[in-house]
Amino acid sequence: MNGLRWRLTGVVMAWVLVAPLAEAANVKQEVDRYISGFHQKGLFNGTVLVANERGILLKKGYGAANLEWKVPNAPDTKFRIGSITKSFTATVILQLAAEGKLQLDDPITKHLPDYRKDTGDRVTLTHLLNHTSGIPSYTSKPAIMKDADGFESVAAFVKKACSDDLEFEPGTKYAYNNSGYFLLGAIIEKLTGQTYAEAVQARILGPLGMKDTGYDVSATVLPKRASGYAQAPGGIVNAAWLDMNLPYAAGSLYSTVEDLYRWERAFHGDTLLPAALKQKMLTPGLAHYGFGWVMSDMTLHDGKTKLPGIFHTGGINGFSSILVRVPERKEAVILLDNMTHGGLQEIAGGVLSILHGLTPRPARMPIGNVMMESLGKGSVAQAIATYRTLKKTKQAEYDFSERHLNTVGYHLLRSGRAADAIEVFKLNVEMFPEAANCHDSLGEAYAAHGDKARALTSYRKALELDPKNEHAVKMLEQLEEPAAKR
Repeated sequence: MNGLRWRLTGVVMAWVLVAPLAEAANVKQEVDRYISGFHQKGLFNGTVLVANERGILLKKGYGAANLEWKVPNAPDTKFRIGSITKSFTATVILQLAAEGKLQLDDPITKHLPDYRKDTGDRVTLTHLLNHTSGIPSYTSKPAIMKDADGFESVAAFVKKACSDDLEFEPGTKYAYNNSGYFLLGAIIEKLTGQTYAEAVQARILGPLGMKDTGYDVSATVLPKRASGYAQAPGGIVNAAWLDMNLPYAAGSLYSTVEDLYRWERAFHGDTLLPAALKQKMLTPGLAHYGFGWVMSDMTLHDGKTKLPGIFHTGGINGFSSILVRVPERKEAVILLDNMTHGGLQEIAGGVLSILHGLTPRPARMPIGNVMMESLGKGSVAQAIATYRTLKKTKQAEYDFSERHLNTVGYHLLRSGRAADAIEVFKLNVEMFPEAANCHDSLGEAYAAHGDKARALTSYRKALELDPKNEHAVKMLEQLEEPAAKR
């Protein structure tokens, strides 16, 4: 009898050990099939890492790190991670706070005495960290972005690009702002006596063993660095060159999914920051943004289930990225893409849906991709005709979200084709008449085309639909300003 009990117990223990492994294998296969669907439709090209409390479920590369040489993406391929850099910058600032070298309510002029006092005395480090400073973001200034080759030094750039008049009183509104994180990088250099790159290396990358992460320098020969690509009418092109000193502490780092997993796991302990400061970092201010992280519920693909999540996205010439954390079950989804696809939040939401036993939405071709291809072969009128035909005959097969037409419109606008951009934005307004952003974009195109009257009408409609639309307020002020004051 005792022998039988022992044999039965052994069978149960074996089942207990094997069942989770079988379940993990099934989940891995399902996630792989799901992401492969996006890759096959040309909607994802990069690397993925998915993990839960038991460890890594899937890490895999999809597509090419370099199209010319057909080099495949792999888990150790290095990608530019754009604004995910902000979580590193915020961590170093909080480490300096823990060391007593700064206070979070310090005005920026305390640490950057050359910054203009009339505005800088009113902006605190907290305002910089959670995007409530009111300082205009330098990446919204076309002249500065075009003059990227003229970058001189951090100090010179602070004076040139980050010392403008405030757009609103600090602490009263949220406006995502790269200038704020550039200034935080300058403060890090001032207080540590190191470059920003050296400080991040010494304080985070070295201690965590993140050997495949660093400050991206274009001239450096960097093994396994992915090339960045963008979509254009007629197909894929090499992404526009960018001096990585320009994004600086707001978006200059490169990494791998494996290293970002080390970064994510570090937040489950207290090795980087004291618990109280980590809690402050992960406490949302305005618009769900804490210090270098967004705290917001992730809605799964059943449309009902919500997971308390922590995440950040990144977008920079040729690259898109997202790191999502669900602390409750130690789930993580990391996606790095080298074709500027966007839409990574949709993929991450689908992966989390699978982890929670739900069926994800299948990959659908963005209608913007089809229109870009059509623009490569013909006129904007033909591209719009293609849109209308597919909307009428194959709506279920394509993603007709408003953001896709906006992407096409802005591509045309940046290419100097304002008249064509107007036609695309008009179509978006027709399809989404209650979406403030569509009217705002149309107003921008009219303004670029010199049609002040129509620009005013569009911006007024955008503001009517969304009274918190700061861009519309700003543009209306500029357009309505008497000519004598200009």
